[in-house]
Parts: sequence; structure tokens; C-alpha cells
Amino acid sequence: MKLGIGSYTFMWSIGFPGAEPENPMDAFGLLDMAIQLGVGTVQLGPNLPLSDIEEPSLGRFLNLARLNGIQIEMATRGMSLAHLRLQLALAERAGSTMLRTVPDSDADDSLTLSSLERDIRHILPDLERAKIQLTLENGKIPAKSLADLLDRLDSPWIGITLDTVNSLAIPEGTDEVVRSLAPYTSCLHVKDFTIERAWHMMGFKVEGCPAGLGQLKLPAILNALSRAGVSPIAILELWPPEQLHLTETIALEHVWARESIRYLRNYISD
Repeated sequence: MKLGIGSYTFMWSIGFPGAEPENPMDAFGLLDMAIQLGVGTVQLGPNLPLSDIEEPSLGRFLNLARLNGIQIEMATRGMSLAHLRLQLALAERAGSTMLRTVPDSDADDSLTLSSLERDIRHILPDLERAKIQLTLENGKIPAKSLADLLDRLDSPWIGITLDTVNSLAIPEGTDEVVRSLAPYTSCLHVKDFTIERAWHMMGFKVEGCPAGLGQLKLPAILNALSRAGVSPIAILELWPPEQLHLTETIALEHVWARESIRYLRNYISD
């Protein structure tokens, strides 16, 4: 199993509407963090898309990754055929083994399982030609429905990016998601969390935490994946809570990244 970081390891550092750092982390900064942390994979998501890097910077970025032995993996959102083909072309250039997408994004309000299956069948010939796997990330679609979909498609070019927290929004627990999706998993988003009951006992608060300090049962998840016969890329993702100042939140994010990678090294040697 390979260990890596991604653009969702450093969401605050990269920035987003409402939280714009004075000096936002770019793709080169993310690559530098991977080198500092000693991990061999960087996953670029839609908050830091490879398609936004213009030439000649794109060529320099990809060359720098190769020189440092860093595998670039691609991540996007949506199921538009034209968009996926564009991302697939970039993935080929980057040497990515997979293209992760979130099929239940806000742009896909009309998404149904039947339309998702239709869209995947349209892109399958492109995936086969490029020898790149499209991985669907769990979120708003029940895990069992995703598993049934992959069984119907029966293609090695379709897999799962298993996120350990996303499906709480449905809600589905991590154990249920892993039980359904482990056999299809090519990428694991390791995101630790805590769930605490509010002081008034009416409701719960879900927050992120450094890997190993929350309620994520990582050893059990890794055992389930091993029993399923898969060895996915493991990408650290973080949900640091907002601090009083953005600079403090970013500093916390970096501390959590270092602590989390140290913890994950106990289980993932690569």
C-alpha cells in the first residue's frame, strides 16, 4: 500500500471562498510538502486542479514530480463526458493510474443510478484505451448501491475511492461503507474524526482530528481491505476546525499533517 497526501490535506492552506490565504499553497507547494513528509503520491483535486496550471509551469511541475519520484494522481468532480475526457488526457500526461470523481456533486442534481451507469458506459472505452481507472468516491450514494453498480459494470477500469467520513452525510457509518466497498477500493481517503454529543444532548458535533486521535478504526479498515485482496493508495485528508485567525488554522493544518503521517507510518510503510 502506498501513502500520499492530496489537495484536501491542505484545504485551508490552498484556500477557498471565504478563506483566502495571503500566500495560498499552489501545486508546487503541495509537491514540496510531499517531499518534506516523505510520501510518494500527490493527489490533485478540484480545489487545486492540474488543468489550471498553464504551460510552461505544467511541464515543470510534472518534471519536478518525476525527478523526486512522486506519483501524481488526478481527482475531479462530476460525470460530464467532455469534462472527464479532458481530465483523462491530463491524467495520461501526468502518468496517473486513476481518475477519481465525485458523481454526486452539486453539478449533478439530476444524477440517478441509471444515468450514472449510462455515463460510465460512455467513458469506458476511453478508460480502457488510456489504461486509467475511474474511481467513484462515496458520499451521497449509498455504499451498497455503488457496489451493485460496479458488479453490473464488471470492468477493471471502474473502482472506488473509499472516503472514511463522507457517507456520514447520508447517513452511513464507516463500518457499513467498508463492508460494502472494500473489494472495489483502489484509493482510500484516510480522514479521522470525532463525534461528540452536544452539551444539551440534542444533536452531535462531527469534527476532524489528526489520524490516530479520533474514532476511525484504521487497523480494522486496513485488515478488511487486505481480506478483500486489495491494496489501495492511501491519501491523508484533514478537517481542521477553524481557529480565530486563518494563519492559525493553516498552522494547525500543517501540524496535523506531520502528526498524521507519523501515525500512518505505523501501518503503511511505503
